[in-house]
Amino acid sequence: MYPLASAFAAPSNVTFAQAAPSVAAYDFVEVAVNVANPDAQNPFMDVSVMGSFEIANTGRHWQVDGFCDSPDGSVYRIRFMPPTAGSYKYTISYRQGAFQKTYAGTFQAVDNHRKGPIRIDPQYRWHFIWEGTGEHYFFNGTTAYWLTGWREERIIRFSIDRLHRLKVNRIRVTVAGRSNRFYGEPVMIGDNYTNLPTPWPAERPDDFTHPGFDYTRFDIPFWQKFERMLRYARDEDMIISVVLDMNDNKIHPAAGSEDERRFIRYTVSRFSAFSNVTWDLGDDLEGYRSDQWTHDTGTLIEQWDPYHHLATSHPIKTVHQDRASAWFGFTSYQDWSRKQHALMVESRELQKKTGRIIPQTNEEYGYEDHYPPWAEPGSDSADVLRRTAWDIVMAGGYQTAGETCRRGTNIAPDTGGGWMNGRGDDTMTMFLGYGHMVDFFTSFDWWKTDPHDELVDNGAYCLAKPGEIYAVYLPKGGEVTVKMEPGTYTAMWFSALTGEKIALPTVQGPSWTSPKVPDQNDWALLLQKKR
Repeated sequence: MYPLASAFAAPSNVTFAQAAPSVAAYDFVEVAVNVANPDAQNPFMDVSVMGSFEIANTGRHWQVDGFCDSPDGSVYRIRFMPPTAGSYKYTISYRQGAFQKTYAGTFQAVDNHRKGPIRIDPQYRWHFIWEGTGEHYFFNGTTAYWLTGWREERIIRFSIDRLHRLKVNRIRVTVAGRSNRFYGEPVMIGDNYTNLPTPWPAERPDDFTHPGFDYTRFDIPFWQKFERMLRYARDEDMIISVVLDMNDNKIHPAAGSEDERRFIRYTVSRFSAFSNVTWDLGDDLEGYRSDQWTHDTGTLIEQWDPYHHLATSHPIKTVHQDRASAWFGFTSYQDWSRKQHALMVESRELQKKTGRIIPQTNEEYGYEDHYPPWAEPGSDSADVLRRTAWDIVMAGGYQTAGETCRRGTNIAPDTGGGWMNGRGDDTMTMFLGYGHMVDFFTSFDWWKTDPHDELVDNGAYCLAKPGEIYAVYLPKGGEVTVKMEPGTYTAMWFSALTGEKIALPTVQGPSWTSPKVPDQNDWALLLQKKR
């Protein structure tokens, strides 16, 4: 802050303008605060815009931060996402030193059947639901860190559309993480793309190690483009994991500093009214932040976000997870082994010990055509990653995978970018296989099941609600014996590779041995109690 300048603040003609008289529930109402003659020395530090919103005659209310949306302080905005239809009223205050102006308004929220944010299912807490509809959310994610690095926004929209068609419903995108381009991928900076984001004004924006950021201000066009991406993704029910930063370089505001907290609070103020966000405190987080920092910062975000979107952190090791804390919505660690089924079962057991059940996800277990040199050969193929995804989900967990970058960015054929920037073409088919997995699990009440590998043999995995549902995966083919509760069950083969379905005769419990799988690939079985 600049106290002397603030004491003599005299902005003239501060006006308020509500964008619309009504909005859909889980969209947002926006009020612009316009300052005809701004005189704040630093509008990002010297001015605060705060709002109080409530559903009329209910006493239910929310405190909401506004944010500066112009370099000179001539425009501020405040947004509110109504969670239900009804009549709302609000007051907004603009404060600059001793100067204050307050505005009151009303608006209507209507039910437009929007899905809203994702939440933890209160009944089946290993899983997610959409708050607005109560539908269950089958988390099927990818990474596209520098999606907003495309200068032409049609490419951002095309990339979201393509991933949506492939049944991906979550994308990890970084706000401040900068990359040095040395992953060995054919992805290069050019006139149309950068992986050097500039959330702050920079003296040398294209300098990887010495950009000269001014951490006391924000680069408004960068944030506005990020918001346009969020809005477009929201309209396709695509969740965006907002990754605050990453460990690829050392260009960060100091840990716990005013600059860092200003950045995080600004992020929350601008983005929290979008229903389709979750928060990620940072990638490879323990490489540049402590576990205590993670706990403190996650707790702050929980306080600053009026809607309490799900939040997580992303360390390399599963032990760096704040599993017991109220702010921590789900795990999001990185583990590149090919023993993911056992890992996810173990992760559930670790979570149980806290007395607090939340969903378990591994959000970085492999990128197609890109794998650490210590890995076993072939671990980065599309088929291995597809099978690994089944291993994870058959343990009651969720996953995020990365597509190949080998189609290139600014290197021929220049139709890709995959996990780095989200772009792809029709030769990139990995997620077609993942889509079959989505189809299988969303064909039954998967959220009601738990791992029960003790009910099957021959190296198979089983998710079950005993007596009702038995979903079995045979990673090595062959046949399997399933132990069931007595009763009659419908049965179906499902090809994990192609999505083919083959009906089987009804099955009688308490024990049944399947025929051999139809071919040499991996298959799944679905047994459901006959009604």
